[in-house]
Amino acid sequence: MARRRDRIAPPPAPSGWDFRYATSDAVRGWAQISAAAPGNARVAWESITADPRSRRRRQHPLKDALARRIVNGTEMEQWQYEVTAGGRIWYCIDDSNRTVWMTAAHAGHPKATE
Repeated sequence: MARRRDRIAPPPAPSGWDFRYATSDAVRGWAQISAAAPGNARVAWESITADPRSRRRRQHPLKDALARRIVNGTEMEQWQYEVTAGGRIWYCIDDSNRTVWMTAAHAGHPKATE
């Protein structure tokens, strides 16, 4: 079973970003999203690891109190990816290590953004 700080498989493409779990809740949420919408989960993984700041598809920076988060002792900007109509992945971007940290994954719309 995956754990916090593990890589979200598969490994990144040569020019892509590494994608890892930041929390145990993200591990559980990703499993739920992957089971409920595997095709959408794959597209989300591909989009995020190719360009975590793309605004073309379903990626958006979070706002206000959710816009920044501390991961592994470093404050980072936090974004979300709309996997399904209600499902969301939240992630932080670590530019210095070209790593994206999944902070949360929700099969349904997260209440914090309502």
